[in-house]
Amino acid sequence: MKEPLVPVIPMSHTAHIRSHRKPRRSATSSIALRAGVAGGVLSMAAAGASASASAAEPVTQTIELPTLTADLSAQVAQSAAATQQAAANYELRAERDAAAAKAATEAKKDLAEAKKKAEAKKEAAEAARKAAAERANRSTERATLSASASTSASTSVSAPASGSVATVIAFLKAQVGDAYVMGATGPNAWDCSSLVQAAYKQVGVDLPRVSQDQSMAGTDVPLSSVQVGDILYWGGKGSAYHVGVYIGNGQYLDAANPSKGVVIQDLSGYPASGAVRVL
Repeated sequence: MKEPLVPVIPMSHTAHIRSHRKPRRSATSSIALRAGVAGGVLSMAAAGASASASAAEPVTQTIELPTLTADLSAQVAQSAAATQQAAANYELRAERDAAAAKAATEAKKDLAEAKKKAEAKKEAAEAARKAAAERANRSTERATLSASASTSASTSVSAPASGSVATVIAFLKAQVGDAYVMGATGPNAWDCSSLVQAAYKQVGVDLPRVSQDQSMAGTDVPLSSVQVGDILYWGGKGSAYHVGVYIGNGQYLDAANPSKGVVIQDLSGYPASGAVRVL
């Protein structure tokens, strides 16, 4: 059997020498290489962009709260109740403090008012005591004058008129400072006619009670000739509305009015309408 024939291909005379050229890459290998390079570049760009974005925006952490258990819920409720109770206690304490402050202020005011009333009461008591002492002094003086007049009358029934006038004037001056009260007849309050009637009664002269009738008593005297002890009247004769007694030196004594009481006044300031003499 014959062996198969192997074709013989003639070779170049330089085929046994190794070439210095790089083996030529195929088109497929070149495309794959380019694609790999491009992918790497894109990957690096994407990584850089991601890093830049991470650096620009702050990183936040999400902390998950623990789930409330039954015990924790009870503790929270108890804490809230305790806080509410503390607030209520604070409010109550504030109200009590305000009430205490108000009570202290009112107590201080009441104390001051009580002191003021006590002082006023003390002053009123002192004034009453002084008035009582003055009344007692006047009563003593009146008693002395009455005793003197009685003694004078018993020793001499026909005492001179001047002595009688002196007794009338002394009695009138002893009443200076007494009050004026309409209708009063003494011993510490008078009206104008009751004072004149009481003065002349000291020497046994009985005069009518009212000023109209007193202006009709005795003898008419011109005002230019009036003497100590004469009765002065204001208004018409028989219809006089006020009376007093002339005490000399252009003055007269009368129970003037509620604001003045029993006083001595100048006749020039309130000229009389007429005068009568009964002593």
